[in-house]
Amino acid sequence: MSSLHILLFLLSTSFCTSACNKPGNATDTLPFVSAPAATALMPGIADEVSGIADSRTTPGAIWIEEDSGNPTQVQLLNYTGSLLKKVFIKNAVNRDWEDMALATGPDNSLHYLYIADIGDNNAQYSSYSIYRFAEPTASTDTVFSPDKINFQYPDGPHDAEAMLVDAATKDIYIITKRDAVSKVYKLAYPQSTTAVVQATFVTSLSFTGAVSAAFSANGKEIIIKTYGSLYYWQRGQNETMQTTLQKSPVVLGYQPEPQGEAICFKNDGSGFFTLSERSFAPSVALYFYKRL
Repeated sequence: MSSLHILLFLLSTSFCTSACNKPGNATDTLPFVSAPAATALMPGIADEVSGIADSRTTPGAIWIEEDSGNPTQVQLLNYTGSLLKKVFIKNAVNRDWEDMALATGPDNSLHYLYIADIGDNNAQYSSYSIYRFAEPTASTDTVFSPDKINFQYPDGPHDAEAMLVDAATKDIYIITKRDAVSKVYKLAYPQSTTAVVQATFVTSLSFTGAVSAAFSANGKEIIIKTYGSLYYWQRGQNETMQTTLQKSPVVLGYQPEPQGEAICFKNDGSGFFTLSERSFAPSVALYFYKRL
């Protein structure tokens, strides 16, 4: 998303309803640190990151994607901020890639990367896409035939930048950004790769401005990110997404970023990462919020 669009968005919307404006009492115990460890990235490696995912094929590294105008590729960075490799995605279009996830998919023996081509700053598109492919291995430099899941909303266009993939059910959830309150839509598994999938409305959140979202590896925790806040839920046993997200979230401590649009949990459950677009900042950092 461009810096101009962000400025206009910040001027025209508030990020939270009154229910979410207060981060909790000073005596509240938060599950993660509020002051993250920072690893600086060299400018030019990844200046427009819109989604991240902790790798399983290469432990100690994260996948990143960049949004509209960038190549149809994912890049692998190690936790120290060095670029390990780039993987080109053939037969794909980066209209406006806005989030990514690593989860289960059609083959239960594999993990899959999901890339959400869901941005729509001007609410002008009739359909959107999710690309899905097996997580690349160390020897992979090109993904030749990703699955493409085309979908429509039941109520017209939406700008969205956040996606969740439930590893237990393989359902995909899209969370809108510019609505008065962010809305959650579901693409139920198995998602067609030949017909346009009709998304179904799940629930509305108590805030607006969602720019990224993440499930923990065990499926029991969710974080949804806005530019200014992190909202956290614990998911009960056999609890539906609607039930979970209708509960009041915990507001986590957050280190402000230049244009923070990416979040993911670490696979071992020890914390979570955030990463920002560089925008006009001299550099950005990979932040890690350790579990307390």
